[in-house]
Amino acid sequence: MVREPLSEEQIARGRALGALLREARGDRTMVDVARHAGISVETLRKIEGGRIPTPAFFTVAAVAATLGLSLDTLLNGVDAAPAPTAVPAPLPGIAV
Repeated sequence: MVREPLSEEQIARGRALGALLREARGDRTMVDVARHAGISVETLRKIEGGRIPTPAFFTVAAVAATLGLSLDTLLNGVDAAPAPTAVPAPLPGIAV
């Protein structure tokens, strides 16, 4: 099975999710939040850094619950993030 590459929008939403979670974590350590959410510190680090742009639902739900965030708050925050600006690729054989 071949996985389709993520779109720029999906990547941007993953980065926005990570930023929201990182901000909500505040002064708490990654170790503390990950332990309470039942995930590895590395998984939390990757989500916060946007390197897992589409984390599993139950992973996000566990982190959100640990941080006292509702899923609605996360969704609204991610939807409010600025959309990526697409830069069209030049057509082959045409100088830019």
